[in-house]
Amino acid sequence: MKLVEQIKQPILQEMELFETKFKESMATNVPLLNRITQYIVRRKGKQMRPMFVFLVAKMVSGGKFEERTYRGASVIELIHTASLVHDDVVDDSNIRRGFFSINALWKNKIAVLVGDFLFSKGLLLSIDNDDIDILRLISVAVREMSEGELLQFEKARRLDITEEIYFEIIRQKTATLIAACCGIGAASVGSSKDEIEKMRLFGELIGIAFQIKDDLFDYTDAKIGKPTGIDIKERKMTLPLIYALNNCTKEERKWLINSIKNHNKNKKRVKEIIAFVKEKGGIEFTTLKMKEYQVKALEILETYPSSPYKESLLTMVNYVIERKI
Repeated sequence: MKLVEQIKQPILQEMELFETKFKESMATNVPLLNRITQYIVRRKGKQMRPMFVFLVAKMVSGGKFEERTYRGASVIELIHTASLVHDDVVDDSNIRRGFFSINALWKNKIAVLVGDFLFSKGLLLSIDNDDIDILRLISVAVREMSEGELLQFEKARRLDITEEIYFEIIRQKTATLIAACCGIGAASVGSSKDEIEKMRLFGELIGIAFQIKDDLFDYTDAKIGKPTGIDIKERKMTLPLIYALNNCTKEERKWLINSIKNHNKNKKRVKEIIAFVKEKGGIEFTTLKMKEYQVKALEILETYPSSPYKESLLTMVNYVIERKI
């Protein structure tokens, strides 16, 4: 059995019912929109975010589950899908999860409007059901995702990123949405403010570890769906690169910055940058950092009694840093 299927086992029925409810949450009277949303539903990914919502809800409540939990998962998935549709427009990307992106098939203007539609559907789903606590959690995540992206754009131009700023960018860009999933899972079953915050932190720690793992892929030869060195080509300052910059001579630093600024499209130079980062110990340092976040996340889980949901979350934490793609 694949690891993701194993993680899903304790919430299999809920995940199946969720698919139906998620389709319903996107329904509209506009035929073009229905065609596009059906296309989106058919090419769904691993659905890790709803899995986090359901597993956390069941773990903290001792197996209890409410309609609010389904709504929380739907809100997360609607907002997440909207952000992906908008990302593809911003990045001018024609492929998403091995399929044509919305902008590739229906052009940018329609893709932007579809993203807006999904955002509004997500917000209304919470408002119409008075799920204000859930709406607050997801709204904070959307604000932080935007801030993180803009902070990264600003720093990519100047290449003056520190380790501290790097962690702030990935916390906002990636970790905040997984944090919202876990916070919403706890909130949906009536947990206390402290417990919601504890689960939100748990999600944040996993999200940071997840992004660090993604950054490490840039330095591997594994076939992961994106070419090696893509972050360097896009002038994204990731942790292995920051570490190398902070642990080299003035001359090496000058060469490295010049390479990223002016030769980031040169395949030979990109390979040289990757080799330099490895030689300086950037990969080992980054792997250690990733494991630190994994350990902190596991420590939070250990405060809960044994259950199939806790076991699945433990597997999920390990999957995040051991995955090959």
